[in-house]
Amino acid sequence: MSYLDRQGGGLLSWIASTDHKRIGLLYLALMTVFFFVAVGIGVAMRLKHLSGGDFLMTAQTYNALFTVHGVIMIFLFVIPGLPAVFGNFFLPILIGAKDVAFPRLNLLSWYFFVTGAALAVLSLFTGHGPPDTGWTFYVPFSIKTGTNVSLAVLAAFVLGLSSILTGLNFITTIHRLRAPGMTWHRMPLFVWSLYATAWIQVLVTPIIGITLVLVILERFFNIGVFDPAKGGDPLLYQHMFWTYSHPAVYIMIVPAMGAISEIIPTFSRKSIFGYNAIAYSSIAIAGFGSMVWAHHMFTSGMADTADFVFSLLTFIVAVPSAIKVFNWTATLYKGSIEMSPAMLYALSFVFLFAIGGLTGVMQGALGLNVHLHDTYWIVGHFHYVMFGGTGFAFFAALLYWFPKMTGRMYAARPAYAAWGLTFTGFNILYFTMLVLGAQGMPRRYYAHLPQFHDAHLVATAGSWLLAAGLVTLFSNFICALFRGRKAEANPWGGITLEWTISSPPPTENFAEVPTVTAGPYAYNPGRPG
Repeated sequence: MSYLDRQGGGLLSWIASTDHKRIGLLYLALMTVFFFVAVGIGVAMRLKHLSGGDFLMTAQTYNALFTVHGVIMIFLFVIPGLPAVFGNFFLPILIGAKDVAFPRLNLLSWYFFVTGAALAVLSLFTGHGPPDTGWTFYVPFSIKTGTNVSLAVLAAFVLGLSSILTGLNFITTIHRLRAPGMTWHRMPLFVWSLYATAWIQVLVTPIIGITLVLVILERFFNIGVFDPAKGGDPLLYQHMFWTYSHPAVYIMIVPAMGAISEIIPTFSRKSIFGYNAIAYSSIAIAGFGSMVWAHHMFTSGMADTADFVFSLLTFIVAVPSAIKVFNWTATLYKGSIEMSPAMLYALSFVFLFAIGGLTGVMQGALGLNVHLHDTYWIVGHFHYVMFGGTGFAFFAALLYWFPKMTGRMYAARPAYAAWGLTFTGFNILYFTMLVLGAQGMPRRYYAHLPQFHDAHLVATAGSWLLAAGLVTLFSNFICALFRGRKAEANPWGGITLEWTISSPPPTENFAEVPTVTAGPYAYNPGRPG
């Protein structure tokens, strides 16, 4: 019997379940709702730039909207996305286990996520209006504004607790519950990426937790840690915030890279090239990524020595990412490539992440950073990495694992159409932002000068295509749930353990814990029956 076929209980059987697969789907359902709320807010902000003045909204409303958009996308979708959904669902199966190490703690982490999400929503409708600081909550504005920053900051704190619990669970599961014969160098690369990510979650998330508590204490008790009027230091906040938030970029992107490392060999009909290099580069990204936080602060007034050191580290952190791109490309070489929808999104990830990475390295150059900082270039670069990277990888993973998760096949043609709209709209929208930033358009402005208007029109048109593609993609998934044909155990010819069991998986994953005798990438090119 599969985990979807259990009798009785209804909704209660889901929200009280300790089954890692059900918890993964609970995360997916809630994240999808918030994702489309944030997409709607993003489209509204682009519509604002069709005209000047107070067209559609005032400056205060615009500030509130981009804050809410950022908080939802970062804390409720991008950071938890791949680990919470696909990590929860597939990590135990990929290592031959029947569940995570701490099933009840896993359910508790979901409840923390729900609580944090509820607090974030509540902050929009209580107090003196939605927070208007941006998702970074920069001081001193965040301790001076009369909007409901404290509740939004508390929401982010609670979401951090959820992230820490998930990381602890994954680390323990990987260390203690691997099947017999599942050595470290036989683990699927997605598991390696979750392992590296879990250590980041556990080690750096407490830093942002402490920082956010200090902001709340500053607002209520005027303790003077960050407020310069009381002898505090705003730069201290930036250091503490980015000490977490730059490694958080890798919480977002490393699991995405792990998912891509599963999809590319499957649809290339080849073994992955450079298994060890890809596995260890995940650890290297986690390590180096925790040392480069201050490249967000080159214009803040740091010492010249600090600027030089963090600039150098920024260039170094690009190396392990480049290793992955090289190995993915080598895997494709002379492969029997099948351009499935999942593969298209995976290859789009490689292309878009390369643009995001290169534009980030450009910002690591001190002289260029002075010109580009706080312009639309930053917005474009950030979305190429976060959405073009993590977002497209999330969609690729969902297309790849959807038949296994639900036991249903989606329709191919709408999936291809969704990719065309999404990829085209994405590049029209965000590449135009790179151009606007190079021309000097500041970010976070609710209005713009006439010389920037044509580019804003182009970017807004791109947002419509992007939104249409996203609606098409998820409509296809919803239709498949109700009308899709039944999925085979291994529709893609995959080679890791999840493809050896039924679709959807049995309640306890395996009738007997498997014994692993070879690595997962000793590829058999035969197609599934």
